[in-house]
Amino acid sequence: MRIALVNPITRRSQGYHTVGSIIPQLGLQVLAERVPAHHEVDIVDEVFGPEYTDTMLTRERYDLVGITSYTSGATRAYEIAAACRREGIPTIMGGPHASACPEEAAGHVDSVAIGECDEIWPQILEDAAGGRLKRWYRGVLSDLEATGYGRARQRLLPVNGRYDVSAIQTSRGCPVGCEYCSVTKFNGAPIRRRRIDDIVEEWNETPQKFIFVVDDNFFGVGERHAAWAKELLREIIRRGKKRLWFSQTTINMGDDPEGLRLAYKAGCRGMLVGFETFNPDSLKEYHKGINRKNLDRYQELVNGFHRAGIAIFGGFIVGSDADTPETVADTALAAVKLGVDIIQVTNLTPLPDTKMFDRFKEEGRLLATNYPEDWERYTFTETIYRPKNMTARELDEAIYELRHAAARQNWVWKRAFRTLVRTRSLTTALFVLGMNRGWKRMAKIQAPRDRQRFGFEPIRSTPRFERVLESFRMHLRGGLVERS
Repeated sequence: MRIALVNPITRRSQGYHTVGSIIPQLGLQVLAERVPAHHEVDIVDEVFGPEYTDTMLTRERYDLVGITSYTSGATRAYEIAAACRREGIPTIMGGPHASACPEEAAGHVDSVAIGECDEIWPQILEDAAGGRLKRWYRGVLSDLEATGYGRARQRLLPVNGRYDVSAIQTSRGCPVGCEYCSVTKFNGAPIRRRRIDDIVEEWNETPQKFIFVVDDNFFGVGERHAAWAKELLREIIRRGKKRLWFSQTTINMGDDPEGLRLAYKAGCRGMLVGFETFNPDSLKEYHKGINRKNLDRYQELVNGFHRAGIAIFGGFIVGSDADTPETVADTALAAVKLGVDIIQVTNLTPLPDTKMFDRFKEEGRLLATNYPEDWERYTFTETIYRPKNMTARELDEAIYELRHAAARQNWVWKRAFRTLVRTRSLTTALFVLGMNRGWKRMAKIQAPRDRQRFGFEPIRSTPRFERVLESFRMHLRGGLVERS
């Protein structure tokens, strides 16, 4: 049987998919690893464009098409499924969106796989090969250490492009349970770890010298999680090939000098930390307890990362019930003062089957409800609900001002130099330089669309835009804080 595994993306957020580097769709590589040898499998990733999908998904080439999708790609996923149906190719859809909206997905594909599919994937393929594909399949949260699941076919690249980094996963699940996040619902709250020997073996097989470790929470939130992460790092140092990498973690990792030292020695040069906001009421609304607990220690914990040589990629969300249009500029300025090396400010986005989505739906606050077309608007770059203290357009305009300044201001090289001063690591500074170049490139790509959408270009005379510009002036000065 010839199988195509497809990753569709939204057409509304061009540039956001390729900031810095083009990262593999790891879920498809993991499924490909579980495909028995007597089948053939291709990966098609629309991050490289839709041309292959539009022309090469034919009955002559493929016997089964599997589609994964986040919510923003669901609209496109259904278009691909419709084209496959016209060709007579059976289709199955899984991933976060299909698991959140299985009844909707079932109206567009022949079969829906709900949840993690490692364990059930071979049975799905056997059913498809025998012409008895079921309407529904439901996966389970497997014990990754006992089963060995989670390994990816690292050297299987898309037929329509080439990734320039590798991706690997050491664990699944996140116990934090943020109200807006779909991870806990899809992958569960307990952090499930893979076998360390398997991870190191896969680490050494990765084709690229830079790796994104895609764990939602690499270090975890307790002593047991930290102990396991440090044991993995020791084994990577002892047996792993030299690789530079970055991952995602919670702010508490900044309080563990040993873990940070081991991470840097193992090749870590950056960690994405979801700060979300500096407002304790918003953190309470988001159910982000670990941040609320450490809010008054943010500076100390950021300094901990920097002392170890690791850059902070700070994620911030604007749009809580306590936020106003001024929150965007205030957040950017506070993040620069804190010493965050790479700053990402996005729109609060209530994804389907999350607590926030259900709450906003009950309150009648959702604006983008023409499904499935409107799923393409759930990109984290557009406000698709009614905020309490501003209109959706006011929030979008405020973030537009930030993107506009990012595209025009000369801040990228000086920001990298400040990272070099803080971390005393040239490779970390180069990582920050590459990522911030990517954000500036993305802002330039988005600029003409923003001008067309909003009908104006920000000007210096407005107090709010002056606050945005002040954050970039702080970028240029470095926003240096004392190392402690």
